[in-house]
Amino acid sequence: MNYLIKAPEKLHAEIHLPASKSIGNRALILNALCRHPKEIKNMPVCDDTEVMIKALRDEDSELNIGAAGTAMRFLTAYLSVKKGTRIITGTERMKNRPVKLLVEALQSLGAKIGYLEKEGFPPLRIRGQALTGGEVCLDGSVSSQYISALLMIAPQMTNGIRLHLIGDVISRPYINLTVRLMRMFGATVLEEGQTFTVPPQPYSPVENFTVEADWSAASYWYEMAALYKDKETHLSLSGLSADGLQGDASIAELFDRLGVKTTFTRSGVTLSKKERKIDPPLLFDFTAMPDMAQTAAVTCIMLNIPFRFTGLQSLKIKETDRLEALQTESGKLGYPLTVRDGNSLEWDGKRSSITQSPVIATYEDHRMAMAFAPVSICRKEGICVADPQVVSKSYPSYWEDLEKCGFSIRTGSSVS
Repeated sequence: MNYLIKAPEKLHAEIHLPASKSIGNRALILNALCRHPKEIKNMPVCDDTEVMIKALRDEDSELNIGAAGTAMRFLTAYLSVKKGTRIITGTERMKNRPVKLLVEALQSLGAKIGYLEKEGFPPLRIRGQALTGGEVCLDGSVSSQYISALLMIAPQMTNGIRLHLIGDVISRPYINLTVRLMRMFGATVLEEGQTFTVPPQPYSPVENFTVEADWSAASYWYEMAALYKDKETHLSLSGLSADGLQGDASIAELFDRLGVKTTFTRSGVTLSKKERKIDPPLLFDFTAMPDMAQTAAVTCIMLNIPFRFTGLQSLKIKETDRLEALQTESGKLGYPLTVRDGNSLEWDGKRSSITQSPVIATYEDHRMAMAFAPVSICRKEGICVADPQVVSKSYPSYWEDLEKCGFSIRTGSSVS
């Protein structure tokens, strides 16, 4: 199924953002590790979180987590310290997303994990038991979720852990998020450079823990605000705060340069137009927030702003190879992007031929759908997005929210 999306002439709206799945999934693991867990409020209603809830609640011998990469990483660690033998598997794409570094780190701490198909990839058979813990080294340049997975189970280990991160550490705000949440649940985490020391200690449940709104979801509304030419563009996004837990809040600083002003209010933020502050090409390092790269890349090409984005090495092991996907789909719109060294993406401002009636493929990746839908603002004929249901992974109400703002969305095979 495809959606044909056409944008309204103006954008004035109030949006109730979904809750953060980054916070929700971590809170679920930490709460489950408590002796007497408490209810978590404002839990995200999306595929990734529902998979996690089901896996933590059910006692099935085999867990199919679908396309939920966070669940795969976090549950691999969690199941290693919970008694019983479980198999964890997922979609075909998930069976091709590497997990070897995490498995090897867990095995060095005493975990019993085996591969059922390809070495280094799911599905996994995990025999949970008490882990001794100790010292472990991990490459910090591959996935912050490996690091978060190890840290969260560390207090359950007999000797805790001393985790040394090697090389450049990506997505550091997500590690900081994990550490802050662990401390909220009663854990002690000591940091010295790229070394984390976590002593053994029981977690304590948090009364009235409430998951805050999702800054990643907010990024698509920032993109829309940037793409509209109307100076009266105005958006209110509820549930966001200046002192929240999420590193992706830094997207506000990037979009300030792209012409979007952020004003914090009691209920969230308001977005309005302002003058851009860019001397092209736009240079930006996404090491701290790689999930925002698709949003920024599509925004820049539609505003005709040449760019060079770095720190994108983790995009190759996401829901799809996001660098390749961005290159292919932007090419359909006449914007030839260049991938360099597997960790950077750039556009020099040159154009190429446009595919007739382009249909944006989404590659089972929610962020591809949500980043490209706002292209409709810049094309009178709109934009056609394939497999739009992928947004259920993190933002199930995305299309409904667009319609509330006046976007026309109908099922169609191509742009007419």
